[in-house]
This record gives sequence, structure tokens and C-alpha cells, in this order.
Amino acid sequence: MFPGAEEYGVDVTVADTDVERLLSVGPGDVDAAPELTFARNVFVPLTTACRYTCTYCTYYDVPGEASLLSPEEVRERCRVGADAGCTEALFTFGDKPDDRYTAIHEQLADWGYDSIVDYHERACEIALEEGLLPHSNPGDLTEAEFRRLRDVNASMGVMLETTADVDAHAGGRRKTPGQRLATIRAAGEARVPFTTGILVGIGEDWRDRAESLLAIRDLHERYGHVQEVIVQPVVPNERSDFDAPSSATMRRVTAMARAALPATVSVQSPPNLAPVSDLLDCGVDDLGGVSPVTDDYINPDYAWPALDELRAIADAGGVPLAERLPTHERYLPAAYRRTGSADGRREPAAGEWLHGRIPAALAGDDVHAERFRGVARRDGPLSV
Repeated sequence: MFPGAEEYGVDVTVADTDVERLLSVGPGDVDAAPELTFARNVFVPLTTACRYTCTYCTYYDVPGEASLLSPEEVRERCRVGADAGCTEALFTFGDKPDDRYTAIHEQLADWGYDSIVDYHERACEIALEEGLLPHSNPGDLTEAEFRRLRDVNASMGVMLETTADVDAHAGGRRKTPGQRLATIRAAGEARVPFTTGILVGIGEDWRDRAESLLAIRDLHERYGHVQEVIVQPVVPNERSDFDAPSSATMRRVTAMARAALPATVSVQSPPNLAPVSDLLDCGVDDLGGVSPVTDDYINPDYAWPALDELRAIADAGGVPLAERLPTHERYLPAAYRRTGSADGRREPAAGEWLHGRIPAALAGDDVHAERFRGVARRDGPLSV
């Protein structure tokens, strides 16, 4: 059982035979994807207050220094993103602030909000008002919180990182694999199209990587909600003394991800952090969210590539590049999906996956809804 799993009632297990089989996989055992996709987004770093103190993370700020965007700042960032042709508002967080962050709580109270979840809901409403579809990475949530926030989010996500107990998560305020797995499970129970992933190079070994991928697969097989899995290398920064994993390591673990996951689950490689051109033959089919207007606030030393650079990566791999919505195509209602199939990868997910205000945002008669539908149809706005 994974660390913390019993505490959170997580019954995810992986078979030793599956682990051994996955450990034998290499780049030559998987096929290259027929296309590359990405989402055009604007980063909205809602708060840098975080209850965790992961040793490799430059995103969180200590009490007294943590920031909290105001409603006016949220609106302005979203307006700029929509004007730039973005479809996604990526809300990034430190995990739920606890009582260490009294200034954050006091500010929320001054604005009339009881918690960061309350304020997060309002921030997503602002994004929708400005013509963007929210995709939120708010850290660990309960099923009830997911059910509340799904009404204003087109998709959501949280990184599993690893099922191993690593020193990188050390300290009294540490995240545990059990808690992360419980969050991924809760998203499935709430029927939220979900993004998760593993972080490579934070002290885990090859068996840990295999077990992490298989744990994600186990939860997806129960709920059908995982739309993509990020295979992300740790990168050097001012807080981290980890060396970036080698290209050979990333090629092997990316191939393992492709082999472990169903064809309908995308394998994402972040183009500002990973050697994507070296990974295309390992099954990568998605580049994640890329912003034309904001930095990667989680990895500020690593600039986003321009659209022309993404095209060059796709051209070098001999595959087309397409823009997508934050909700992957198979989770969209039939009216917004293309006809036909691409080797089974776009097989529609059963049931309804969009909730609350999201269907109306797609079906509207304004310019923003037209932009969303154009991206879903793959006839815009890639060239904007």
C-alpha cells in the first residue's frame, strides 16, 4: 500500500507482474502519435500561499510574502488572455492555505469570502465572463469541493508526482501519495475531466515510476476521467539541487507512460521543460497549456516556446499540430466533436462531463463561444 493510502481510504494497488512488465518497456516498444495538440492559455496564479513546503518548488511563498490576486487583477489577466485568442484560464495555486497564512485569510474575509475555495469559484466565474474556459490546479480537494467547482471549470487537475515516499516532500507539512491518490479518486467520483502526471527526478526510482503510472491507470479504469498524464522532468531552480533527468531517462519513462495508459489518455510533455523533439517517437501527443501572454509561474526560469517553435517541433516529428480546448475532445458533447476516429484515441467518453455554466459557455452566440467551437472543430484560432 502506498504511503498515506490507509489514512485516506485509498485502495489503489498495482500488481508486481504489471510493474515488471512495464519496467521492460523502452522507446522501441511504443508508436509515435499521429498528431500533437496544445491549449492556448493565460496563467492566473490565484495564490502563492501553500500548506506544503516541497523542496523543489519555487511557486509557493512563505507567510507574510504570499500573494493573492484581487478580483480586478483576475479580470484583467483574463481579458488580456481572451484578447490574445486564448481559450483557457489556467488557475494555479499553492495548496489550500492553512492558518499559517493569516494575512491571506484576512484578505479573503475583507472581500467577503470564507475560504480560498469560495474565492476560487468566483474567480472562475470572472474568467467565464471574460470569455475563457477555466482549468484549475487547486491542489487536494474533496469530492464535495470538486462537485462545487466543476460547475465553473471545463477541466481540472493535480499532479500525483510520485507514489513513493521521497525526501523532496519532507517536513511537517508534506504531501503524501495517499492524499494525492484520494484527490484523483474524488475527481473521478465527481466526473471531472482530469489532468494528472508524474514528476521525474525527485528521488524516486524506476519501480516508483512504474507504480505511479499504474496507479493512475487503476483510477482511470474505475472512473474514465483522466484525459492526459504529464511526464514532467524536475528542473534546476533556486530552491532545488536536483539534476534534470537525462534525455535517455525521459525517453524511457515517457514510453512507459504510453505503454501503461489506454490509448484514449494523452501523454503530455511540457515543451518549456522537456526535450520534446527527442520524445515524439516515445508516444507524446500533447504539449499541454502554452501561454502567449504570461509566464510559467510554476517554472519562471523556463520560458514558453512561441507558436512557431511548437510548429517546428511538430514538423520535425512529421505530425500535424492542432489547438485544443482545456477539455479534451472525447469529453465534449457530440455536437463539438469531429467525426471519425484517430486509432481509437478519440473514442467518446461515456456520459456527461461538462457541468454548470460550462455547456452554456460553449453553446453561446458570442465571439468567445464561436472561438471555443472553432478550436473544437480544428478550424481556429491556431493562426491568431
